[in-house]
Amino acid sequence: MMSRKLKLFAGSSNPALAAEVCKAMKIPLGDATVESFPDGETFVRINENIRGADVFLMQSTSNPANQHLMELLIMIDAARRASADRITAVLPFFGYARQDRKDQPRVPITSKLVANLLTAAGADRVLAMDLHAQQIQGFFDIPCDHLHAMPVFYEYLQQFKHDNLIIISPDVGGMKMASAYADLLDCPLGFVAKRRLSSTTVEATNLVGEVQGMNVLMVDDMSETAGTLTAGAKICKERGAKKVMAAVSHGTLNDIGYNRLKEGHIDELITTNSTSVDTRGLPITVLSIATLFGEAIRRIHDHESVSSLFQVKGW
Repeated sequence: MMSRKLKLFAGSSNPALAAEVCKAMKIPLGDATVESFPDGETFVRINENIRGADVFLMQSTSNPANQHLMELLIMIDAARRASADRITAVLPFFGYARQDRKDQPRVPITSKLVANLLTAAGADRVLAMDLHAQQIQGFFDIPCDHLHAMPVFYEYLQQFKHDNLIIISPDVGGMKMASAYADLLDCPLGFVAKRRLSSTTVEATNLVGEVQGMNVLMVDDMSETAGTLTAGAKICKERGAKKVMAAVSHGTLNDIGYNRLKEGHIDELITTNSTSVDTRGLPITVLSIATLFGEAIRRIHDHESVSSLFQVKGW
């Protein structure tokens, strides 16, 4: 029996990353038309034969989240109706992940709804990276492979590991991730206690950890307005930190976030190209996850283990 052909197609959210992944895998990017009608309706046409193929559809549901999500759902439906043998939704960034629990009366759990929509559209499995909460994997009734950006960051961050470094979580909820980075880089750990004043404004109320004369690395899964990171950086600088860097898996920055970075409290923001990042001349370092995703896709196609991809120093 002949093995299934591997086909990778991309939506409009991040075509540059898809092209990088294909280059890393040494395969051509699938030919598909993804466009909008004048009234905003999305139209998708797959322009090559995928009957019996192992199809991977890459799309980050970043801003505009609803448009990119709808594109992905329609791409999945198009692939299913074109008789693809298996369809994997590849989401370097999974939008709506922050709506993962009912923390107020009469609110939805939208990340579960999106998981249901992907399954209903016809996805057979999902490949994602650094979900906002790990339990989101359980929202899917299909296999979900969850990658971590940590190996990509480690290659870059190890240059700082012996430079008087301390890992700081910008909030208590990120302690698990921060602890993993502290173990990986063999350095001390601390955290910032914060109080949210509004959806875009955060106040740091306390700092646990000694940062006097230290270089600080704050780690988080994503940053949009940079409010949490900026508040953490300010209190670290006030307590005597020499330099403050931040490493976030998903740099989904908006205008508020860019303006806060211009204030200079954060000396360097390190992120990945899981979404399209415009550096705007600011100290933003963008690391590529193309090789990571390319290898994950290859392993899924070949029925090999994916979990070993994010094991660094046995972590």
